[in-house]
Amino acid sequence: MSATGEDAATRRAELPAARRVVVKVGSSSLTAPDGHIDRERIRELADVLAERRATGTEVLLVSSGAVAAGMAPLGLASRPRDLATQQAAASVGQGLLVAHYTAAFNAHGLTTGQVLLTVEDMMRRVQHRNAQQTLWRLLDLGAVPIVNENDTVATHEIRFGDNDRLAALLAHLMRADALLLLSDVDALYDGNPTRPGARRVVESVAARDLDDIDLGSVNRRGVGTGGMVTKVESARIATEAGVPTVLTSAANARAALAGEPVGTLFTALSTRRPSTRQLWLAHATAGRGSVVLDPGAVRAVLTHNASLLPAGVVDVEGGFSAGDPVDLRDEGGRPIARGLVNYDAAEIPDLMGRSTRWLARELGPAYEREIVHRDDLVLLEEGTGATPMSPDPAEDQEGREDRAVQ
Repeated sequence: MSATGEDAATRRAELPAARRVVVKVGSSSLTAPDGHIDRERIRELADVLAERRATGTEVLLVSSGAVAAGMAPLGLASRPRDLATQQAAASVGQGLLVAHYTAAFNAHGLTTGQVLLTVEDMMRRVQHRNAQQTLWRLLDLGAVPIVNENDTVATHEIRFGDNDRLAALLAHLMRADALLLLSDVDALYDGNPTRPGARRVVESVAARDLDDIDLGSVNRRGVGTGGMVTKVESARIATEAGVPTVLTSAANARAALAGEPVGTLFTALSTRRPSTRQLWLAHATAGRGSVVLDPGAVRAVLTHNASLLPAGVVDVEGGFSAGDPVDLRDEGGRPIARGLVNYDAAEIPDLMGRSTRWLARELGPAYEREIVHRDDLVLLEEGTGATPMSPDPAEDQEGREDRAVQ
């Protein structure tokens, strides 16, 4: 879906008016064809961001490229497939990457600060609060935070382009006014952009409107993990959190920040922001098992914003541990929600069908609690989307009300 004329110009004006911007750049935008870091590309990007910083805008840069930067020094001809070698390359490359950024921003009198995160840092209250406070303090001191996924310790996240999702979650966490996703493609197209007739999607009202578009696969140079799929998913996360997002090439960064009609603009869907933990659950996790609900529990979760208590559970699948994300399914196997479970999978069969009062009386007060609390739930939409369950945008709610599935 596209917009033209005055309406499109008004929406584009959100970019030059933004007072805090998160910019994400991919590996393919920073490396030469031989896999080496391209210092000139880093310098050009730093020039653009320093110009914007000089206007008073706070800038946070999420940069991929650590694995790619480590390939050449380690003699790797192509991106490694095994996790251990990926992490070794990231260990070597991260220092090189930050050194180049430090030099490029120092030329403008700007100090950089390295912040390494995993997506899970966005879920735990203490961890994401610590990250948030560190980033705010860096901005207060006039520094430019250089954020990357902590590839040297990440597990499955390293293989799924999570820096795109990390950037979207960071934009929400830091209350950014805009998100700019930079790639080696100048925009989203309605088909393969190398084929005749492919048209640029100038503006999308919502990322979910693009389900019929061929998003392709990973980039052809093979140095990055994220393709167009993860970028559109990132735009979905950001816009659902109220952050307008532009997807374009690194060469168009200056024009995009100026509000010029380049790339694809994903307009914000809401001014209300869900909790960071709920966004993480909805978009950056996969269920590590399933809990099957009876019809009454399904109805209560979907329509009454209720917690899930043992009485509503009829089966459990998988080998998850307490604190893991799990899918809540109906008896037909349809996933209806995802949440953080309070029990190990092995404990749940003995609790199923019991009231919390009975469990507390027979097993002790530690068992008078939910399988999944409503504050730790997101409803899963049909397809790949999800929506936060709680209407309260507070990061973590205190004084939880016991509205539970009995």
